[in-house]
Amino acid sequence: MRVAVAQIEPKLGETERNLEACLTRLEAAAAAGAELLVLPECAIPGYMFDSADEARPFAEEIPGPSTETLAAACRRLGVHVVCGLLERDGEHIHNAAVLIGPDGLIGSYRKTHLPFLGVDRFTVPGDVLPVYDTPLGRIGLEICYDLRFPEATRTLALAGADIVAHPTAFPVAARIQCELITVARAAENRIYLLTANRVGKERNGEFCGWSQIVDPYGVRLAEAGASEEALLVADIDLEKARDKDYVIPGEYELYLFGDRRPELYGALVEERQPATT
Repeated sequence: MRVAVAQIEPKLGETERNLEACLTRLEAAAAAGAELLVLPECAIPGYMFDSADEARPFAEEIPGPSTETLAAACRRLGVHVVCGLLERDGEHIHNAAVLIGPDGLIGSYRKTHLPFLGVDRFTVPGDVLPVYDTPLGRIGLEICYDLRFPEATRTLALAGADIVAHPTAFPVAARIQCELITVARAAENRIYLLTANRVGKERNGEFCGWSQIVDPYGVRLAEAGASEEALLVADIDLEKARDKDYVIPGEYELYLFGDRRPELYGALVEERQPATT
């Protein structure tokens, strides 16, 4: 299967312009033979909003106008897409991503780990880490800062994810995520990680690019630069994500999930106060 990641530069509050840019990348991905495209976090509204009141007019229900437009394009092109947007739920705003295929909306995800940055200062966290069964395989969703928490990606992998689609808006200060964390998460969970970052500046925020497609062995199959828009395309083999073991019988046997010791990991789910100095 061929997959793609789009690195683009959304403009704050220019939803029509940004949605058109997403559709253009979807067309290009389909023309390149990709069956799945991942777009960045908040690809449609932009990210650096200064208040909930400012952001709320750019949030929409799911399904809604943008998801319907993307669904029509997916139906016409025969592809799947993951795209970041702001979801409106009553008075609440969620930083969300949608998974859409040729048959329409498959599912959505609300960002569960929220940094004190940009629109995330005013959004409500989600409480589900979903994995969706699709004709392309099992796709898990997470957004940006979620990747910094190893428990999130491991949860998706334990739920059977072959691919983790990861829309993000990493600022330049978070470049270590692109340098090290992407490779670590893919390798430690034996999944394909499709990280779609953005580039450019919004207000006082500057984004670091370096979108990438990483295989289950931690090898970057494709990667973008720090400042230019790009479309990355790579061929993947889901069987590599489903084989979690390294086995030469009697000589060398590693069972990535089978050798886990969950009975020792209770501290990971205990609520604790942050450490203070």
